[in-house]
Amino acid sequence: MAVNLVNVENVSKVYGTRALLDGVSLGVSEGDRIGVVGRNGDGKTTLIRMLAKLEEADTGRVTHSGGLTLGVLTQHDSLDPAATVRHEVIGDMADHEWAGNAKVRDVLTGLFGGLDLPGFPKGLDTVIGPLSGGERRRIALAKLLIEDQDLIVLDEPTNHLDVEGIAWLAEHLRGRRSALVCVTHDRWFLDQVCTRMWDVQRGDVYEYEGGYSDYVFARAERERIAATEEAKRQNLIRKELAWLRRGAPARTSKPRFRVEAANELIADVPPPRDSSELMKFASSRLGKTVFDLENVTVQAGPKVLLEHVTWQLGPGDRIGLVGVNGAGKTSLLRAMAQAARTGGEAQPAGGRVAVGKTVKLAYLSQEVAELDPALRVLEAVQQVRERVDLGKGREMTAGQLCETFGFNKEKQWTPVGDLSGGERRRLQLLRLLMDEPNVLFLDEPTNDLDIETLTQLEDVLDGWPGSMIVISHDRFFVERTTDRVFALLGDGTLRMLPRGIDEYLERRRRMEEAVAAQTAAAAPKGAATEKSAADQRAAKKELQKIERQLDKVSEKESKLHARIAENATDFAKVAELDAQLRDLAGEREELELRWLELAEDA
Repeated sequence: MAVNLVNVENVSKVYGTRALLDGVSLGVSEGDRIGVVGRNGDGKTTLIRMLAKLEEADTGRVTHSGGLTLGVLTQHDSLDPAATVRHEVIGDMADHEWAGNAKVRDVLTGLFGGLDLPGFPKGLDTVIGPLSGGERRRIALAKLLIEDQDLIVLDEPTNHLDVEGIAWLAEHLRGRRSALVCVTHDRWFLDQVCTRMWDVQRGDVYEYEGGYSDYVFARAERERIAATEEAKRQNLIRKELAWLRRGAPARTSKPRFRVEAANELIADVPPPRDSSELMKFASSRLGKTVFDLENVTVQAGPKVLLEHVTWQLGPGDRIGLVGVNGAGKTSLLRAMAQAARTGGEAQPAGGRVAVGKTVKLAYLSQEVAELDPALRVLEAVQQVRERVDLGKGREMTAGQLCETFGFNKEKQWTPVGDLSGGERRRLQLLRLLMDEPNVLFLDEPTNDLDIETLTQLEDVLDGWPGSMIVISHDRFFVERTTDRVFALLGDGTLRMLPRGIDEYLERRRRMEEAVAAQTAAAAPKGAATEKSAADQRAAKKELQKIERQLDKVSEKESKLHARIAENATDFAKVAELDAQLRDLAGEREELELRWLELAEDA
């Protein structure tokens, strides 16, 4: 029988006039892996700080089992700025000791990309003081994971990690024997790691068995019982459940929720997006040309990030962009945005970016734009526009859209200067959408947003008719809001990935294995090397050609879907168009198979 490591008994905590936690009782047992979710400000961090005895409860008590060893990652580290990375992470271990320790090697490689800490000026001997917040956070996480504990408490551990780092951390935590309590907004991570969920809401904590997918189902079922039929129909959490069931297969390695009950619950929920309808509307707003990149080279100072890239963003395209940090994702968006802002006059270091005449771009950068702190939230939104057209006959006032983004009537009169980082991020997104853009560039839009707000944002984007590029380390958000994934693999190229982020992680693993093999053995010399290089160049050239062909196939498929919708009552015509659609599906499959073969050669 599992032993309780921590008991929380009738705990309450009040800030000002607001009760964050009200008579909460919980327990953490050996082997538990608990994910903590809830809106920003509802008390998630307060709960785990009390759990770890970093903060006192107003009433009730928290008890730890005798001899409990506890590791805690808070949002603010306690690293010594004068110390080196070696001193904080490795401690007094001699080089031969830590280098011979499999766990230390795994943690350093997983979090920093290598034992020599590439990217840090002096490797392990780098002084911590001048480092960025993200680098310090990875150091604090490494320090914690190298130790053995009975219980690990993590507050937003995936912040500042890229897609590979998050995948590594999930695998590492699954392999540990420690119990785990984790606050995170990363839904993919919750599904991979957690076997129980705590949902912090208005002073209470609701417990659910299973990972995030199971939690979505159980909460939808609970709200279905409590809600009226119409409210149930509009319930966003049921829409998310529908996507989880119908989307990419198996969000979890072993789905635990009752499939039949889940299917019955979503029987009347339509797919998240009507892609052909959105494509048709986007084409009418944007025309044929949105962004055309021809032989483009992007630089950051003297460093070449992308070279000879030919690519097209078409009307209605929803693209996820992933890649290693420093590969040029943000630089590519900036180059395209600069060309749009200057009417095509400002161009990248090489090649040309052509911008459609009707393009109206909104660019959410990683930096939160400064607003007058004295402005009220509603005033900041109304500065942009009083009403917004969301497409398909949907229109919202500034106040209604504020409520959709979690700013209730009371919060709408809060001064901007009093908002948290996550609330300012929400306000920035809201102002962008109020300006009715037809092209969206979203660079890490999920930063500081809680799961409920992310779900609401996804719902708004589902009906938004335009072209969109999303850069995000939040794998769930990328898969949920985009239709295709492209990757910057750090070799100066832009690649389409038919199998999405799974394929990206596989390719990165193969690249790392190839580098390791080259390091271990001398590089081949002579004619064989020249032939290999020539083969690679030819493969890359054909890859780009196939990607353009796949874009054309997608465009033809969208047009056929639109024609089928227009001729819905003409069965002979629909049969003819459907035959053409099947032919295109076969053509797409052949192209994608050829693409995968060439990708190996390239």
